Amino acid sequence: MPELPEVETVRRGLEKKLNNFTIKKVDVCRDSTIAFPTNKKEFIEGLRNSLIYKWDRRGKYLIAQLKEVQNENTQCPLENSQNNGFLVVHLRMTGYFKFINNSTLPCKHTRIRFFDKNNNELRYIDVRSFGQMWWIKQGLSPNKIIKGLGSLGPEPFSKDFDTKYLKKVISKRTKSIKAILLDQTIVAGIGNIYADESLYSAGISPFREARTIKKNELIKLRESIVTVLKKSIGSGGTTFSDFRDLEGENGNFGLQTNVYRRTGKECRKCGNLIERQKITGRSTHWCPKCQK
Repeated sequence: MPELPEVETVRRGLEKKLNNFTIKKVDVCRDSTIAFPTNKKEFIEGLRNSLIYKWDRRGKYLIAQLKEVQNENTQCPLENSQNNGFLVVHLRMTGYFKFINNSTLPCKHTRIRFFDKNNNELRYIDVRSFGQMWWIKQGLSPNKIIKGLGSLGPEPFSKDFDTKYLKKVISKRTKSIKAILLDQTIVAGIGNIYADESLYSAGISPFREARTIKKNELIKLRESIVTVLKKSIGSGGTTFSDFRDLEGENGNFGLQTNVYRRTGKECRKCGNLIERQKITGRSTHWCPKCQK
């Protein structure tokens, strides 16, 4: 599943490519991709004549701020245009966007197509069809409509995600520190890849009970999380899974991982073999010598 760096890479691509993209037509190829509103026609009509004004990210969610545009020839400043709610997207495991200048016939995995007045297309493709979209009309709260969005913990890059916060949320928890990092209500956006890489960078065993992590280790863990995520964003995300950016390219971070999917290979620090075991149903990769 795309994690914070992959979703952030997509957000940046969408923001760069969709300059003044006003939705004129919506073609829904798979109804189940629409999570809200339940009426497909309401989703389509609600998005028509919507300018995608700005793209944000919260955890693994993409959030487009929409402006209502009835007449594209008017000189009214965009900031004065009426808001038209939000388009929220969760890519899940295999969802990705593709921007197409000259529209072509959709592949069998195409789920939703957005067109502007020049027939440029923003195509959403999802092989496993777990991805979802919500149109939240003006006046409704995305955090209240989308349960997963409303329950997210702080962003790893935010001032709220500090050592004091970490100490507070793990002080009495007997769960493994790996399970804690995967909990989106504790910290938003971290998944399996970056939990493994961050714990390796911090020298902390993924099996440690969260409450046993000392303050100095928490300081290092927080720094490792931020560093690993920033490095991956700079590389365009990971090559693993079915992740694609807006240009259809994989990320490069997968070539640089220290433990993830390196089972049986030598640790880059000590030469010990990387091991793999499941924690809460997720494959976990670590170096038994470097991580205590």
